[in-house]
Amino acid sequence: MAGLEPLYAWARPAISRPQDALVCGIHWELIQHGYRCLGTGDQPGPDERKSELLPAGWEANKEVYTLRYKSTDDAHELLLKAIMVEDSMILNVMDCSSQKVADVTLAVADYINPEHLDDFHKVYKNTEELRTRISSGIISPLGGPAGKARKDPESKEDVLWDENPLRHPPRQPMGTRAPSRPSPLNPFAVGGEDLDPFGGRSGGMIVDPLHSGIPHPGIDPSSGIPGRLPPGAVPPGARFDPFGPLGIGRPGPDPDHLPPPGYDDMFM
Repeated sequence: MAGLEPLYAWARPAISRPQDALVCGIHWELIQHGYRCLGTGDQPGPDERKSELLPAGWEANKEVYTLRYKSTDDAHELLLKAIMVEDSMILNVMDCSSQKVADVTLAVADYINPEHLDDFHKVYKNTEELRTRISSGIISPLGGPAGKARKDPESKEDVLWDENPLRHPPRQPMGTRAPSRPSPLNPFAVGGEDLDPFGGRSGGMIVDPLHSGIPHPGIDPSSGIPGRLPPGAVPPGARFDPFGPLGIGRPGPDPDHLPPPGYDDMFM
């Protein structure tokens, strides 16, 4: 937890038990969520001011830790009581303005190594779990300060085309709608449009070999087919029933390359 190390070094002289170290970690999580500590006890004291540090005497009572916090936007004031029950710590937090209450129970041994109180790099464990417990058990139920919620990474779908070098640019200008036509790789769309009285589905009864099954790139009937259709004879995007083989000189055997049976019989 970034920033906890200098706080722990500052508070180390007052830390004598594992629960002290846990309270220190909980305090820093509240700081990270936009709260500042005002002091100890249930009631405000003189000359209080917001601080990221723990107040003097915060560890005096090893059975019940009482701390008060206020959000940086002054919208929330929290009263935190950390009560030790055997080996567990019960966190009871109340928002003084809304009177909402949240409770979380933590097993001290799950997050603190008692034999390493002198070594910050070994004293804490399962820090991500502790962060999640504080966030879901205290911050979310009580409502954190405005603008302090951790944001998720920006969705990949929100990245503009110009900012993603791995994506091909769109074929039409941004903000315009692409013309509706059947999927070129879905030969089973045939007949779908004739079943929709509103014409919202793709695929009519006529099988268009230019847009069904495996596409034939470079063939556009609206630009004309040499020897068969002049340019403009087929409206752009229209379905049409081709009346001959597509293209000129298409590969494949001549359908008449084999003579009929008995072709040399003069009586046939």
